[in-house]
Amino acid sequence: MTLKKILGVTSLTLAASLLVACGSNASKDKEASSASSEAKTEKTKVYLATNASPKPFNYEDENGELTGYEFEVVKAVFEGLDQYELEYEVTEWSSIFAGLDSDRYQLAINNISYTDERAEKYLYSVPTASNPLSMIVPKNSDISGLDDIAGKSTEVVQGTTTATQLEKYNEENPDNPTVINYTRDSIQAILNRLNDEQHDYKLFEGIVAQTIAEDQGLDNLKVIDIPADKRPLIYIIFAAGQEDLREAVNARLKELEADGTLAKLSEKYLGGNFVPATDELVAPN
Repeated sequence: MTLKKILGVTSLTLAASLLVACGSNASKDKEASSASSEAKTEKTKVYLATNASPKPFNYEDENGELTGYEFEVVKAVFEGLDQYELEYEVTEWSSIFAGLDSDRYQLAINNISYTDERAEKYLYSVPTASNPLSMIVPKNSDISGLDDIAGKSTEVVQGTTTATQLEKYNEENPDNPTVINYTRDSIQAILNRLNDEQHDYKLFEGIVAQTIAEDQGLDNLKVIDIPADKRPLIYIIFAAGQEDLREAVNARLKELEADGTLAKLSEKYLGGNFVPATDELVAPN
């Protein structure tokens, strides 16, 4: 073989090798770019727990879909958090806290108010709303507001916002407390007994209570408004160790308050603007 031919073959061989190498490098670069892109878009899955009550905060609609003020607020929050993927589960009230303790759930909503005991175990968001509570009493009652409940009896579900509010009232008025009867019954059953004057009053969302009373023919009840400064605040709570998640959620809640989203959702689901003022958007722990 002549030198010229040898050089020619060598050149072709080198060219082919370079093409293979370039192709291989391009493929590797493409794979690396794809892997990098997937890493950037990978989301952290978080689980939300709720008891799907009470309406209008959380409830299942006629199609069995979860909705309500709190749930729609959480949906709006996570629509702006690209780093998280939200899943939710409807469970029993007591299972919410057991799930937070075991890290089965990372956050929860259920018309949850602040207590010192909860704050020792869980993280609180900034408040999402003040509870639009009213007082429901029999029509012939002499109760006209929260100042008249000393010595009067009511029924509550343990761990709820109203239970917490009344327990705090008794701590502040140990010499003349209100009488708290704990129950696991529905609000419908509680209002039935109140209508029969088995108890003296019930704290609950006035619009909802009035609707239930009309639907059930409970004609011995009336609704008394509670001043705004007497209404407890409600929060999203987080499992211990979820500081980064809480920080991200709080930042979004402040954005949603500023752009009017919270107010719109409150008007739609709660029948008025019960969003805390900007200077109230502070996490309690």
